Amino acid sequence: MCTVCGCGTATVEAGTGAGGEAQGHEHPHEHPHDHSHAHDHDHSHDDDHYPHDHADHGHSHDHGHHHADHGHDHVHRGEAIDFGAGLAGVHVAGLDQHRIVRIERDILSKNAAFARANRARLTARGIFTLNLVSSPGSGKTSLLVRTILDLKPRFPLAVIEGDQQTSNDAERIRATGVPALQVNTGKGCHLDAHMVGHALDTLDPRPASLLFIENVGNLVCPAAFDLGETHKVVVLSVTEGEDKPLKYPDMFAAADLMLLNKSDLLPYVDFDVTACMANALRVNPRLQILTVSARTGEGLQAFYAWIEAHAAKAVASTP
Repeated sequence: MCTVCGCGTATVEAGTGAGGEAQGHEHPHEHPHDHSHAHDHDHSHDDDHYPHDHADHGHSHDHGHHHADHGHDHVHRGEAIDFGAGLAGVHVAGLDQHRIVRIERDILSKNAAFARANRARLTARGIFTLNLVSSPGSGKTSLLVRTILDLKPRFPLAVIEGDQQTSNDAERIRATGVPALQVNTGKGCHLDAHMVGHALDTLDPRPASLLFIENVGNLVCPAAFDLGETHKVVVLSVTEGEDKPLKYPDMFAAADLMLLNKSDLLPYVDFDVTACMANALRVNPRLQILTVSARTGEGLQAFYAWIEAHAAKAVASTP
């Protein structure tokens, strides 16, 4: 994993409704929310530790950083959460490999604690959650829009959108009439479980709903960060090359389903579908693979059947 991932300022916009306007700002402050604890820390720091040096939800904690109390609850419509500078500057002269490994392990252990809290929260409400991962340009957002339009009559839906900047993708989702929340990671190259936990506070998906998390376009770091999702779904387009699973094996090993997208372009590109599938299964023999097209709808009914079967299990396992 990259030891500088998560650096920069991440914000969660608060406008979640279809067509709703949202604006963001940075604000280090105390923000209690429905995990029954408060975080009291400055979100903008440049030291070499994880941006939220605390473990699982269910307690209060003080980082000792200066803070400003804005005198309001966690987040309101039209506001944003600043997640901080994180690991900026970890790869510096004199930082030995042992320390880098320790920092990496510390990051992942803290993220795992937040992911467990997210998963418990989602499971308790029977929410089936897919973490969509891919490289940029795979057609992930177009595929998600088509999926939402087709599934909206069958399920309550909600979306968390992750990008470094802009709310363009969240706006595309809201245009379908489905609530979406944009998380901008700044220089960060992936979403983490703490960001998703805050997004859940604001988005508040309905019980027995489908929650889609569209991660930042990146086939490296998102593989290592559990968000509390039910499944990771990796999207690969036929324009990218059939050796991608071998070049980025961690992501394909972490996924439960691969969607080979843009199948409508196969007549026009030099892409070996059989070789691509063989490469993916070489990395992950249990990986399920579907060939789909967001443009023509090819293969999407099989994807929807996969969702419905697995969502039914999520609801059945609700305590």
